[in-house]
Amino acid sequence: MFGRSKDKTAPAVEHRPAVELTKVGGKGRPTPRRSEAQARNQRPLVPTDRKAAQKASREVQREQRAKMQAALLTGDERYLPVRDRGPQKRFVRDVVDARRNVGEYFLIIAGISLVLSMVATPLGSTTLVLGTTLLIYAMLAIVVVDSVLLGRRVKRAVAAKFDEPERGLVSYGVTRALQIRRMRRPVPMVARGAHPA
Repeated sequence: MFGRSKDKTAPAVEHRPAVELTKVGGKGRPTPRRSEAQARNQRPLVPTDRKAAQKASREVQREQRAKMQAALLTGDERYLPVRDRGPQKRFVRDVVDARRNVGEYFLIIAGISLVLSMVATPLGSTTLVLGTTLLIYAMLAIVVVDSVLLGRRVKRAVAAKFDEPERGLVSYGVTRALQIRRMRRPVPMVARGAHPA
């Protein structure tokens, strides 16, 4: 009464054989069940042998530190600290290391001035104390001017070489310029006066 009438002359539905579809570029293995993946990822929160776990952890950390120290001396990008990784940071290091920076001499002159003022104070030589103080302030002013000039140079060089410069490259370069050349890590890879590539 309700619904469609049943037509006995309806065409029969064709049954096609099942076709196996293969995914192009698949991973080549079946996806693991969730229970298998969870069982594989389960680890005890506290290891059963704590001393052995601590010893293994210390050994891994020691190997990582040794690789990092070697990378700081050779410039190997894979094991450098995160703050020193990347082609832009390497380029900034080369720009800084290729020029003679006033900031690298500031600590030496400040140390000499401090020793002279300590010697001059007991002797009562106010002229020497005043001279060393003025020398430190004059050197500090020269370092500030040199750092501003270096910052502009780094910004121009990075903008000319890279499309999207990272943030903080200027401060990275200025901080490196304030270090004594022999104490810089990663070690300088270019000679003074060389043009960074």
